[in-house]
Amino acid sequence: GLPMGRIVEVYGPESSGKTTLTLELIAAAQRVGKTCAFVDAEHALDPIYAQKLGVDIDALLVSQPDTGEQALEICDALARSGAIDVLVIDSVAALTPKAEIEGEMGDSHMGLQARMLSQAMRKLTGNLKQSNCMA
Repeated sequence: GLPMGRIVEVYGPESSGKTTLTLELIAAAQRVGKTCAFVDAEHALDPIYAQKLGVDIDALLVSQPDTGEQALEICDALARSGAIDVLVIDSVAALTPKAEIEGEMGDSHMGLQARMLSQAMRKLTGNLKQSNCMA
């Protein structure tokens, strides 16, 4: 099994089944009465495919944030609420900082995503543990 109250990172090459694995995890969690959320930073969630995998789309909380900061704030709010058991972020690579989205092509944003993620992970880790939510 996977640990509750912790962050579990699933990584691998493009099209290797990472999203499918997380949707199967959500379906299994929903079958035992868990509440799940899917933060779709890639804006690529296919509800028909998710349903075929057993996900109850009507019961799934879905967010499609515009920026990395917005996605991470949503995740933190969900974790702090204590109402969510499983939280999926798809994908960390798609969490683009607002400054990068609004900036000009060619602007340097060296380390911006890393800083944003490290700050968010420090906050999120404690909140997930406290609420016993897996992300």
